[in-house]
Amino acid sequence: MAAVLLRRLLSSAFDEVYPTLPSDVQTAIKSELLMIIQMETQSSMRKKICDIAAELARNLIDEDGNNQWPEGLKFLFDSVSSQNMGLREAALHIFWNFPGIFGNQQQHYLDVIKRMLVQCMQDQEHPSIRTLSARATAAFILANEHNVALFKHFADLLPGFLQAVNDSCYQNDDSVLKSLVEIADTVPKYLRPHLEATLQLSLKLCGDTSLNNMQRQLALEVIVTLSETAAAMLRKHTNIVAQTIPQMLAMMVDLEEDEDWANADELEDDDFDSNAVAGESALDRMACGLGGKLVLPMIKEHIMQMLQNPDWKYRHAGLMALSAIGEGCHQQMEGILNEIVNFVLLFLQDPHPRVRYAACNAVGQMATDFAPGFQKKFHEKVIAALLQTMEDQGNQRVQAHAAAALINFTEDCPKSLLIPYLDNLVKHLHSIMVLKLQELIQKGTKLVLEQVVTSIASVADTAEEKFVPYYDLFMPSLKHIVENAVQKELRLLRGKTIECISLIGLAVGKEKFMQDASDVMQLLLKTQTDFSDMEDDDPQISYMISAWARMCKILGKEFQQYLPVVMGPLMKTASIKPEVALLDTQDMENMSDDDGWEFVNLGDQQSFGIKTAGLEEKSTACQMLVCYAKELKEGFVEYTEQVVKLMVPLLKFYFHDGVRVAAAESMPLLLECARVRGPEYLTQMWHFMCDALIKAIGTEPDSDVLSEIMHSFAKCIEVMGDGCLNNEHFEELGGILKAKLEEHFKNQELRQVKRQDEDYDEQVEESLQDECPHRPWPDRQWGLCIFDDVIEHCSPASFKYAEYFLRPMLQYVCDNSPEVRQAAAYGLGVMAQYGGDNYRPFCTEALPLLVRVIQSADSKTKENVNATENCISAVGKIMKFKPDCVNVEEVLPHWLSWLPLHEDKEEAVQTFNYLCDLIESNHPIVLGPNNTNLPKIFSIIAEGEMHEAIKHEDPCAKRLANVVRQVQTSGGLWTECIAQLSPEQQAAIQELLNSA
Repeated sequence: MAAVLLRRLLSSAFDEVYPTLPSDVQTAIKSELLMIIQMETQSSMRKKICDIAAELARNLIDEDGNNQWPEGLKFLFDSVSSQNMGLREAALHIFWNFPGIFGNQQQHYLDVIKRMLVQCMQDQEHPSIRTLSARATAAFILANEHNVALFKHFADLLPGFLQAVNDSCYQNDDSVLKSLVEIADTVPKYLRPHLEATLQLSLKLCGDTSLNNMQRQLALEVIVTLSETAAAMLRKHTNIVAQTIPQMLAMMVDLEEDEDWANADELEDDDFDSNAVAGESALDRMACGLGGKLVLPMIKEHIMQMLQNPDWKYRHAGLMALSAIGEGCHQQMEGILNEIVNFVLLFLQDPHPRVRYAACNAVGQMATDFAPGFQKKFHEKVIAALLQTMEDQGNQRVQAHAAAALINFTEDCPKSLLIPYLDNLVKHLHSIMVLKLQELIQKGTKLVLEQVVTSIASVADTAEEKFVPYYDLFMPSLKHIVENAVQKELRLLRGKTIECISLIGLAVGKEKFMQDASDVMQLLLKTQTDFSDMEDDDPQISYMISAWARMCKILGKEFQQYLPVVMGPLMKTASIKPEVALLDTQDMENMSDDDGWEFVNLGDQQSFGIKTAGLEEKSTACQMLVCYAKELKEGFVEYTEQVVKLMVPLLKFYFHDGVRVAAAESMPLLLECARVRGPEYLTQMWHFMCDALIKAIGTEPDSDVLSEIMHSFAKCIEVMGDGCLNNEHFEELGGILKAKLEEHFKNQELRQVKRQDEDYDEQVEESLQDECPHRPWPDRQWGLCIFDDVIEHCSPASFKYAEYFLRPMLQYVCDNSPEVRQAAAYGLGVMAQYGGDNYRPFCTEALPLLVRVIQSADSKTKENVNATENCISAVGKIMKFKPDCVNVEEVLPHWLSWLPLHEDKEEAVQTFNYLCDLIESNHPIVLGPNNTNLPKIFSIIAEGEMHEAIKHEDPCAKRLANVVRQVQTSGGLWTECIAQLSPEQQAAIQELLNSA
């Protein structure tokens, strides 16, 4: 115990304790430790003393790398060549624990270190010395992970290391194999000279059924890890990959027969130590790592054979394998999806329930992996097959999994596809719900009911207002479940039902939901008051938190009255502090993963542990606070101060990305809420968050989170207005942004370096292309946006920089990337609007380029429409602001045929304003001979109104309404115009007249 405590003291509080000791005491400690190691006879105790020595050595290397304990080094050299096996073990143990012990002398001693390790690894008489020296070698390589020259120097230790991996496994010790996994993860390049041997060994161990499951899975882990960290290197060894795939599939067949499986009412967590789960996860990762081009052709035949095997376990494994490879083999499977789907659906009628379950799993997984194309192509077959499978009365697990697959299907299903099936879906879901409610009352079984309730919620969520007719069918039963399902084992059912009610409410809208709103709120409030008695892991908590936020969206301002009840528990959950610990390798060996801890290796034999329980709940709670601030605005003002104090520190909460995103999102919304308290209060709040936001921009490690923080910072500045940043802020921000840009261009260079690597192949190029092509499109887009602003805000003086941007701008109008086309087209529009006379000839040159984009066949597809609308708007601006540069009479009829714009709202306003100019000046081409174009103009206005292209408070809406009113006064013309519109268009015109 004393040894453990001393080691902990040295690792956690060295600087407070050791330097304060008199120097003779320090010297005594050092010599005493070495003395005890030599005297101690018991091996486990000696190891503990060695750990203290290693910890002391770690702390006695100064900032320049000088080892201030030369006696320790001498002891190491003497012991490693000693005849006493215990001392040799001690020396290796200290070196394994602290491979950096040589400090800045390491290069000088490199050959000595190598000789020492080689000599110990060849010790035929003492297996434990071979094992220890192999682990010490791995630790040394890992500690020098960036030193490529050292890898080459130590490459000839690999064969001995691999031998030690093999031998130790058969002595039931997997520590060296674990070291090999670490090397594959961190320094795969070290293995390159002996990669074939490494892979062959891993394959042999993985396939040896005399070893225990853990060892076989670790051996597979070596190959799978390499497929992630050194894919290009592994792709050259296709023979190994081809042999590994059947190994994983064989593991997936390793299933237990279980009599009670089909009707178990509790879902046991997957047995993560089982071979079947390990094989499936390995296959998923390998397909993602190596890519479908390589993996699919190798695995397809195996899966087909398995699916025809009379033994259910093989059919089950084949279907699970199909689910596992969907993400990695996405592109390749898309081409043959039709035959795959038809084949999988057959297994929903397999005689064995666990195969039917696996078929549900495959359908659900494909619905997610291949959405929304999967839904568009196979909606009819899949919905029918799943509804039929949900009727599988004798097998609860299958019914529940069919319902789960239906949830996956509807979540990503376009609304228009689901509507035709709504009647049939609702009928089935309702009858199953009624049946399962009776079973709950009679037998207490709930598994299927839990999933059906979520299926109903998912259908309502997608169908939105089309769910209104079915509302009264479900709501009484759902309220009944919440009122009566109060036993502990029904907590999950109750949570899911609360979720379902709130999602239905959101789908059907306030008007329909109001009849039940106060009942539902009372039920929620009752649950909420019992909240303090709930255990921390109660699944209802997170469902409740989300349900409150949905109620807030439905009720709007009327929700404010419930805040005092809701906010207490919400703040409590949002304030959860996770348990964390700094552990060294010794502590780690006493911790097991199933205590809910996760570890990050910090190198140098140290790990950072965090208990993950509660993190998801914390993240959800933070998102809900964002939702309240957004929905309630000044109604939330009472709580802004406590929420700001909670959120600002969470910008640095590195354990969970979602928490940091929510913290960032909340900032501008909280400023909006606090505005009613006056400028002084608002400024105080801004001062509290401003520095933290700038710091977060500088230190955020995740690029997706960083863009959220930047976006929020920009929104805060919009709320606060001019003068909210001082010179120091600008300097700090300028420095950070400059560093970000430099890093961006440095990454570009690094990609070029990867192209020079000896393992470069076409898949590496594909992944580099995914990261960024030659000059990545975001670079081109940003470059154009900067010059768009220069033209817009600094003209006509902007022309003196024209040589830098004019040619690219004209050229990029026809770029392959829609984002780049949009930025270029917008630039040409502002050039016509704000640029001076110098830009005239370029407006003439731009016109045919813009027209080419607008008239291309796929210009109106979802990804292209924004760029196209910017082109149409630019053509309008050229005609309006530089009419003498183009033939307006010729272009106008084309331009009218492209209207209205409805995606890009800002440009829509510009085009409608120009249209009003033309109509109000009675332009003959626009109105046509005897006003024959008016019906066409009416349909443009109606379409614009239907797509909400213009807000009613915008002055432009008034101008459009006046155009319509003028026609209204001349009877015959009005009738003619209205007659040519569809009923929806007529309603839209009426809506415009009523509101503008």
